[in-house]
Amino acid sequence: MFKHTFKLTVLALLLVPSLVQAKQTVSVDYMHGFDDIDGIRFAYRPIEHNLSTGWIGNIKLYWELSAYHWEYGEDNSHSTSYALSITPIFMKQISTVYDYPLYVEAGIGASFINDEKVAGKDIGSNYQFEDRLGLVLELDESQHVALRYMHFSNGGFNSDNPGLDFMNLSYAYSF
Repeated sequence: MFKHTFKLTVLALLLVPSLVQAKQTVSVDYMHGFDDIDGIRFAYRPIEHNLSTGWIGNIKLYWELSAYHWEYGEDNSHSTSYALSITPIFMKQISTVYDYPLYVEAGIGASFINDEKVAGKDIGSNYQFEDRLGLVLELDESQHVALRYMHFSNGGFNSDNPGLDFMNLSYAYSF
């Protein structure tokens, strides 16, 4: 028991400096759903990797932890939903716009939504997949803005699977 605890402690101490030195990012998004759902999203990226591939060149991979707050309806038929997600995301620079790098991003992650009824829809399960496709404009080394499409679905694991679709406008800051 002591041997395993010691190994885990040493591993954690070795990883902490690399996480502290790693580029970390926080972001806030305004979300508008196709079913008149409005929301806000807060995200944290603890780790970002630059990968070099032979077939598509350089890409970025980052992990993102997200918290969502969605509002739907008028005061007399109002509903609120919350969600948490973890998603790996790949980014590839596709162009430059007025000297600003432009990236395409894509990712599929796992989400937990607090209620199986969102915006009057039975989404079938609290557990959903989070799919995203977006364009990211890097303003400088520490700031970027993004426009992205996001889709939440239980992937057909339940017969009720209407999905939730959103357009997001995002601002992110790296430190």
